Amino acid sequence: MLTLFFAPLVMINIGLVGSPWLLFMLYITSGIGMAGIGMGIMHDAIHGSYSKHQKVNKYLGYTMNLIGANATVWKIQHNVLHHTYTNIEGADDDINAPFFLRFSPHAPKNRLHRFQHLYVWFFYGLSTISWVTAKDFIRLVRYRKMGFLDKKNEFRNQIIKIVGWKLLYYSYALIIPLLMVPMAPWIIILSFLSMHFVTGLLISIIFQVAHIMPGTEFPLPDADGVVEGDWSTHQLATTTNFSPKSRFFSWLIGGLNYQIEHHLLPNICHIHYKNLSSIVADTAREFGMPYQTKRTFAAAIMGHIGILRRLGKVRPIPIQ
Repeated sequence: MLTLFFAPLVMINIGLVGSPWLLFMLYITSGIGMAGIGMGIMHDAIHGSYSKHQKVNKYLGYTMNLIGANATVWKIQHNVLHHTYTNIEGADDDINAPFFLRFSPHAPKNRLHRFQHLYVWFFYGLSTISWVTAKDFIRLVRYRKMGFLDKKNEFRNQIIKIVGWKLLYYSYALIIPLLMVPMAPWIIILSFLSMHFVTGLLISIIFQVAHIMPGTEFPLPDADGVVEGDWSTHQLATTTNFSPKSRFFSWLIGGLNYQIEHHLLPNICHIHYKNLSSIVADTAREFGMPYQTKRTFAAAIMGHIGILRRLGKVRPIPIQ
């Protein structure tokens, strides 16, 4: 995946591009590699499950920075908020959406949401370009207000690191190509954006179909801030697997089709999820707990479309 991401960029940066079509093809190929890094390398590494050696995990976690995002921000958003408060309105950042998208029955509803199942794909495609420009800074400020990054100078140091990493990323992903490729700047910028559109679409679909599905729940805490039930049951109720029999697909997306196993055992490398899944499924059935799975990825996408349509129509369930 690292080669798939960097090799096309190297070819672009040294000027081995003779046509716009080749430029777009190389950038899009790099975008597939970028998605692969996000799903198959940095995801495990930041969870501490890529290797038994934490230094290996630490340095491979920096691949998130190499593709323009930030490992520290991701760790708070994903490891802490998403994994702890899965599908809980206001707490899980993966369902905290802008006003034109509605991912929870408890979120406010407007007229635009009736069509979100049609236009959501465009905004999925814009997700990573948003990450590498503004979102990391916005989230870092918000997380500081939430009580994270509370050590002396920690927030300032993280801002400096984010700026440094993003300057490095934009240098080899866009600035050097603008200097080296003998084409109009708008063609280069458009091909760069196409890379991010492919990455954003792939990553967003994989992560969102695991939780925003017809069978998943969106629980809320009571007046004391307590969510009913135990944590394991919560993860089973809010998560869906898909395409469990496709080994190639599972390799391609870093085992994220086994989202149930990942949420229950995030400290275990994804290569073990297939073998663990039968144990988890049998245990869930034994204790009468939910274990939701879609046979194919296409079925998962159709289910995702279905709930997006429903969320675009139903009135908000009030938060007590």
